[in-house]
Amino acid sequence: MPRSVNHAASKKRRKKILKAARGYFGARKNVLTVAKNAVERAMRYAYEHRKLKKRAFRTLWIARINAGARMHGVSYSKLMHQLKQNDIELNRKVLADLAMNHPATFAELVKQVQ
Repeated sequence: MPRSVNHAASKKRRKKILKAARGYFGARKNVLTVAKNAVERAMRYAYEHRKLKKRAFRTLWIARINAGARMHGVSYSKLMHQLKQNDIELNRKVLADLAMNHPATFAELVKQVQ
């Protein structure tokens, strides 16, 4: 009995990898084994950095809130503590946006909690 191979499926698998490797430099874009390694690594980094992006943004927001708070003579930690004590539930993303783009509103907020 002749050996049966599912050419359609294996071609689809190869095409999927090479399509994902489009735009890569050198052999990474057209040699299957090299492209496979490059795509695998890229996917691993993409997954990992989706998680790290959340950390990076939180750090950025904290830095912006701290800068805004210190302009009004209060530290970040004291401001956050006072906000919690006064039951003002604004997240860091909103507070950072206020500190950067609406300094007058942020100043009112700081004055209100002190």
